[in-house]
Amino acid sequence: MTQDRHAPRVARSASNTPLIADKDRPEENKPVRPIKRRKKPGARRMKLSLTHLDAWSVAKVTFMLSIAGALIQIIAVALLWSLLKVVGVFDQVTQIVSSAGLDAGGINLANVFSLPTILSGVTIFSIVEIVLVTILVTIFALLYNVVCSLVGGVHVTLGDD
Repeated sequence: MTQDRHAPRVARSASNTPLIADKDRPEENKPVRPIKRRKKPGARRMKLSLTHLDAWSVAKVTFMLSIAGALIQIIAVALLWSLLKVVGVFDQVTQIVSSAGLDAGGINLANVFSLPTILSGVTIFSIVEIVLVTILVTIFALLYNVVCSLVGGVHVTLGDD
């Protein structure tokens, strides 16, 4: 028995099979530990409640998303104006107005709806929109906190597939 304890161990691979088969000592080729197959755990579920929104974090996130929306809005208006200019919509509307006899004062839509004028208006509108949306969403977050103190918040069940 003392010889078995001091016998060299057989190197094994990750699958727990011996790397070198030793035919003289078959008892050493047995796995050191039996392989246990684990069952896959079932889907886990958690029930959570959203009971409080931090007003400052809501304000910061809303502000950043409003800035992103304003930039998208300005770029979209610039692209739309360029498309209308290329198609010639402004020139056609000016011709229709002048042919109808409504050409009082020689109004040219190309001058009225120039790109700098349009972008200035959209930029001012976007700045006002950023401020208003940030303030309103922060107020809604504070109102949500008040309502949650009365009814307990929104209950969500999360599942693991």
